[in-house]
Amino acid sequence: MVESWISELRSIVIHSLEKSWLPFPTEAGICESWKQGLESDRESGTVLYTSCMYHLAPVIEKAVENLEKFGVTKGGLRSRLAGVVAKTAGQLLVRPDQSEIRRADEVIRKIYGLLKRRGIRIRLLEREVYSGALLYELGLEKDFADYAQRVAKFFKEAGVREIITVDPHTHYILEKVYPRYVPSFDFKVLSYIDLIDSNGTAVKSFAIHDSCLYARFLGRYDVVRKLLSAGEPVEHPYYTGRDTSGCCGGPIESLFPDVARKVAQIRVRDLAKLSKDVVVQCPICYVNLKRASNGEVRLYYLPEVLL
Repeated sequence: MVESWISELRSIVIHSLEKSWLPFPTEAGICESWKQGLESDRESGTVLYTSCMYHLAPVIEKAVENLEKFGVTKGGLRSRLAGVVAKTAGQLLVRPDQSEIRRADEVIRKIYGLLKRRGIRIRLLEREVYSGALLYELGLEKDFADYAQRVAKFFKEAGVREIITVDPHTHYILEKVYPRYVPSFDFKVLSYIDLIDSNGTAVKSFAIHDSCLYARFLGRYDVVRKLLSAGEPVEHPYYTGRDTSGCCGGPIESLFPDVARKVAQIRVRDLAKLSKDVVVQCPICYVNLKRASNGEVRLYYLPEVLL
């Protein structure tokens, strides 16, 4: 049954990417509202690239709720019904919580402001396009390779030389994976957390939920703590350790939403032992912990707490 669901999911994602550069059918322009009123340096070859990840987070939340409701991996009638629902959903808009879209706007605008404070010249893209990370994470290697070529061409035609990423999934896929599938991918990939500074934090004594990608595969564990040090985060050798902190459940949310929720519930329970305030660095982590928290913890994106 999992195989049939992967096939359904692939069809939805591929169709949506071909139509809108986004992996799910949702509102047109959902990724662009944060740019309103912001200056774009048209002479700069450095772009702030969101991959629409923060804005897709509430879309993913709604989609996963539906997957969980209809039991895509349960087998029998529920699984067959899920296939029908998936086909229908692929033709409809997934409408996210508008308050979460506004929050995403503010998070990206905050990142933009922190970068501008450091004197970085930023150009805004005419449109945000998704990186294709989900295709790679689902093991759809051929589909990913084809789409990555398309994205690289988009950057090239836009005159991009440097790409500033705002989330760990996008950074990892561009820096570590794209060069393996796109030989001509010669763009310099930068993470915003390496470029900004902090004048303090708006929240104190919080717990840090680390992105597995930032902490273990991209070497940003200490970078995150330097930025947040003024907030005196509550650390624990196991719950927030570089190699031992728990997962949010995100890697399996689209395949096994029930299991993803259970993993996230365990993570929320552990973090709540340290603090009711939790700072996250990844939109996928935010979605999964939010779904599982039931108000047990308050979640903040890292840029939201920086002064």
